[in-house]
Amino acid sequence: MVKPYQHLLDTEFLSKEEMQSLLSRARFFEEHHEESTKMFQNRFVANLFFEPSTRTRFSFEVAEKRLGLNVLHFSEEVSSTTKGESMYDTVKLLSSIGVETVVIRHRDERVITELAKQDTGCTFINAGAGSWAHPTQALLDLYTIWGHFGDEIKGLRVAIIGDLKHSRVVRSNIWSLQKFGAEVVVSGPPMMRDAEIEKRVRYVDFEEAIRSSDVVMLLRVQLERHEQKVFEGAEAYLQSYGMSQERFAQMKSHAILMHPAPMNRGVEIADEVVEYPRSKIFTQMCNGVWTRMAVLERAYLGRGGH
Repeated sequence: MVKPYQHLLDTEFLSKEEMQSLLSRARFFEEHHEESTKMFQNRFVANLFFEPSTRTRFSFEVAEKRLGLNVLHFSEEVSSTTKGESMYDTVKLLSSIGVETVVIRHRDERVITELAKQDTGCTFINAGAGSWAHPTQALLDLYTIWGHFGDEIKGLRVAIIGDLKHSRVVRSNIWSLQKFGAEVVVSGPPMMRDAEIEKRVRYVDFEEAIRSSDVVMLLRVQLERHEQKVFEGAEAYLQSYGMSQERFAQMKSHAILMHPAPMNRGVEIADEVVEYPRSKIFTQMCNGVWTRMAVLERAYLGRGGH
């Protein structure tokens, strides 16, 4: 049976020391990316994505190939899950043919947690679970902040702004940032607030969040998860809760702007702001490769090395 600590279900279950180790390994991979790191040749990984993904899926695939892994891609449309095969049987099949690690994204947050409790023979990495968790996104966000501010994360104020109710990024980021001593506050439209999140962090006025924070992290308005229309249009949201050029100018002079992407340009962020020098959005995307290499390394070394 795979030991529980080898799975990556959420940052809630990682200690600060474990995350620091992952950050250090991510930095190693970034600094040595031109060198061959084919450390896991002849070993297999399967990517099971039951929801659309561009950044996470491609980032994992690049990370896997840089580590020398053989990558199996799963398509729900042509799999036996459409015939009624259980997720457990699908994963047991993968294990029986030599797959050791499964990277999984699923709309139902319970799927990965239930699989991790069973003796499937596989190590699981959560690549996004419903509106519950996205630990590798939180780790790459942490790595981006660490890369910019150094070891001075303790005491930083990080404002997470936007669709709090439907974002799987929020909870994972709160767990990781608080363990490093950051002050996390949240803000956003009233209909997008989340009572459970506000039990852990303080909700603040939107304009205050922008003016007072060292890191401003915007969240995508997840229209596909809303049951009804939440704003009259993109311009209305941008005017009320989006990062316009005028609001960017109100940020602290050293503050950075982040977004887990995909972005709704012209909704939560003005098009002109996306590539400002203090915007780290594309840096985050790049950092996803190094961070996911570190996560994959942890999974395979936990199973017995090379």
